[in-house]
Amino acid sequence: MTFNTRKHLPLLSRVEIHAAFRSFCQRAHEHNAAVGRYVLMPDHVHLFVAMPSEGVTLTKWVQALKSVMGKKLLALGFDKPHWQEGFFDHLLRSSESDAEKWEYVRMNLVRTGLFSTPEEWAYQGEIVPIHF
Repeated sequence: MTFNTRKHLPLLSRVEIHAAFRSFCQRAHEHNAAVGRYVLMPDHVHLFVAMPSEGVTLTKWVQALKSVMGKKLLALGFDKPHWQEGFFDHLLRSSESDAEKWEYVRMNLVRTGLFSTPEEWAYQGEIVPIHF
């Protein structure tokens, strides 16, 4: 799934935002959800998330994540609004599409000209392995 900052402002490539994101995602299991691989780009977030069939919805979970990250942005002096409305999600149906999608996501860093290899970007990782 992907969500964007408002007007694509480059707010997210900060140590404090990355820490808030990871802290929230490490607690996803409290809602029977799991966050796998992710990349925080300067103006948007890509992440792989597995949600439960019952309980918290993806929409509510994303709202909570944006809220946590938004509070950190406020503490850093960035005024609201921080986020573009909504998010984009794509259902992965096989490990092959998982690998292909991850390769596409991580190569965004190279396509945008930020780095020559995706490994150079500090704001990416994996919370827990997710197997589709």
